[in-house]
Amino acid sequence: MRKQQIALAVGAALGTSAFLSTAHAGGIKYEDGDKYLKIGGRIQLQYYQADPDGGDATDEVFFRRLRPFIEGSLYKDWKGKIQWDMGKAEGENELAIKDAYLQYKGIHNVKVTVGNANFPFSREFLTSSKKQQLVERTFVGDHNYGTPDRNVGLHLTGHSESKTITWGASLAMASVDPDANKLDFDTPVNRNSDFNDGWIVGGRVDFHPFGALKFAQGDFSGKQKATIGIAAYSWSNDGDNNDATRSKPDVDSVTGLEISGAWRVSGFSVDAEYNVFNADTVDATYTGGIYENGSTTLANWSLEGGYMLMPKKLELVAGVSSQDADNYEDTWNRTAIGANWFFQKHDIKVQLTYRMGENLKGVKGKDENELFVQMQYVF
Repeated sequence: MRKQQIALAVGAALGTSAFLSTAHAGGIKYEDGDKYLKIGGRIQLQYYQADPDGGDATDEVFFRRLRPFIEGSLYKDWKGKIQWDMGKAEGENELAIKDAYLQYKGIHNVKVTVGNANFPFSREFLTSSKKQQLVERTFVGDHNYGTPDRNVGLHLTGHSESKTITWGASLAMASVDPDANKLDFDTPVNRNSDFNDGWIVGGRVDFHPFGALKFAQGDFSGKQKATIGIAAYSWSNDGDNNDATRSKPDVDSVTGLEISGAWRVSGFSVDAEYNVFNADTVDATYTGGIYENGSTTLANWSLEGGYMLMPKKLELVAGVSSQDADNYEDTWNRTAIGANWFFQKHDIKVQLTYRMGENLKGVKGKDENELFVQMQYVF
């Protein structure tokens, strides 16, 4: 009954003749003066195949993301947004909450966001999944390896008058899944019972010498754009959910540093990023996975590039990335090649990525090849 009531309410709102409908990239907007309602979403259907050395190949077809959103405002300079994911639902979390925030933009060149929103770290993470060149993010943009996920708190973003400098800063509550093989940040909105919770503070600054370069990969315009950015954060466990009896190591603290850059010109695009994290476990003697004697320095780097072989239609892409940790036997490396066919830029596209991994999780000689094919529709 409740689902029917929600559907009727949304239908009534969309059918109100007082609203003017306009189409925007990533949503349909219904406006009446300062009031508006915007709805949209993304559908990513993926075929995945893994072929590990010494093991059997496996494959599956699934919705990598099935993510609708609702955004709206009743008052000038204010808006609210809710976005959820039905493709990533797991366990008791039937819906994974993504964006869930209110935002005020009445301050000149500044936006104030309160709620569950992106933390300003990692250029690749801040680039939406719908605007990536490779089907999956590399180590530097993966929340499993040190990059914070969306977090609940206060988030500020802004830019200079010319937009050649952009910045962000956040103070938020963040969760870490105490997994020895990862440094896995998650949002406390979708928390599991064993997550370590704590406060995270950090920020970033980006310089754009040829004008603002958005968080999006690929070059559709052909105009020269470039950016270089630096970011940092610090997270500390608040001690509320530690458990020395479980096999997973509780994480005590994490600090992170990022240096990144990007360049676009004449159909070519290059994105480069390096980030490094220092993490300590509550048990100072713990050794396993990425940790040695209760601590680790986890270092990631990535270089990705693409060329529009057929402008706005066919793009060839490639990338190399690497990860090292104190307790790794050898560096975990990945090399990826692929192609993207665009029907309507990033809104409608088919992507193919073939990724070759060596020394998985730092184990020397443990290799795996992976194939990703993904169809994306954004509305």
